[in-house]
Formats: sequence, C-alpha cells, structure tokens
Amino acid sequence: MPHPLLVPYPVAIPIPVQWGEMDAYGHVNNSVFFRYFETARMAYLERCGFLETHARDGVGAILHSTHCRFRQALVHPDTVEVGTRVSDLQDDRFTMSYVVVSTASGKVAAEGSAIIVAFDYRARAKVTLPDAVRAKILAIEGGTIPAA
Repeated sequence: MPHPLLVPYPVAIPIPVQWGEMDAYGHVNNSVFFRYFETARMAYLERCGFLETHARDGVGAILHSTHCRFRQALVHPDTVEVGTRVSDLQDDRFTMSYVVVSTASGKVAAEGSAIIVAFDYRARAKVTLPDAVRAKILAIEGGTIPAA
C-alpha cells in the first residue's frame, strides 16, 4: 500500500538512504536528491517505453531542466519513497513532478520537477514525442494529465 502522500504519483519506488550520501553537516547532501529524482525518472521512462524507443530508434529523453524544493533533512538510516508523475504534456516535451517521502518520519523531504524533451540521438535534434510514448504516458496517468 503506497504512502498516502504518494497516491497522486503513478510511479513510486523505494530507495534506501546510504551512509555515504550524508555530508559534513550530518544529513543527506542536496545533490543526492537529484539522483533520487533520476532513479524515479528512469523507472517512469522505462514504463512509458522511452527506453525502448531509444534502443530501437535512437529517440529518447533528454533532460532540459530540473529543480528541487528541500522540505526536510534526511539522515541514515532511512528509506525514501520517490514518486513521479507527468504534470504537463506537450508535442515535444513533458514535465515530471517528483515527491520524496521519508519512511522514518512519514513526511515530504523534497519536491521537484523536470522538463524532459524528446531527442533523436542519431540526428542530434529535438523531435516530437513518439506516439507510443505519448499513449503510454496518458495510460499511466489514467487518461488525463493533472493540471500543472
């Protein structure tokens, strides 16, 4: 059963907090949250077929931009649950929203987002999202994209 804070996120994964992720201030370093986002993003990209289109056609995802709003410090030992969803879908890109929930506290440790662009790695150019990827995103999100 997913944590109630993760219900709006159709893809959620657990990630153990590692001792080596903490910095001199005794909490998880801010850069690690972007790795958590990346791990959840890759799970979503696999699920929506973007990894398959990259392997087959050379059309995959490229990160345009990303940001994070830190809400609570994380420390070892803990496990975070990272949820992701698509909050905006356009012709050649989509916005992913993330939430990081500490299982130790049950609270949101961070929220973030990223803009993902469809990219043809062979032609080295931005392209339209593959129809199959768009259809799978809509299916994952229940047929509609929530308001951004």
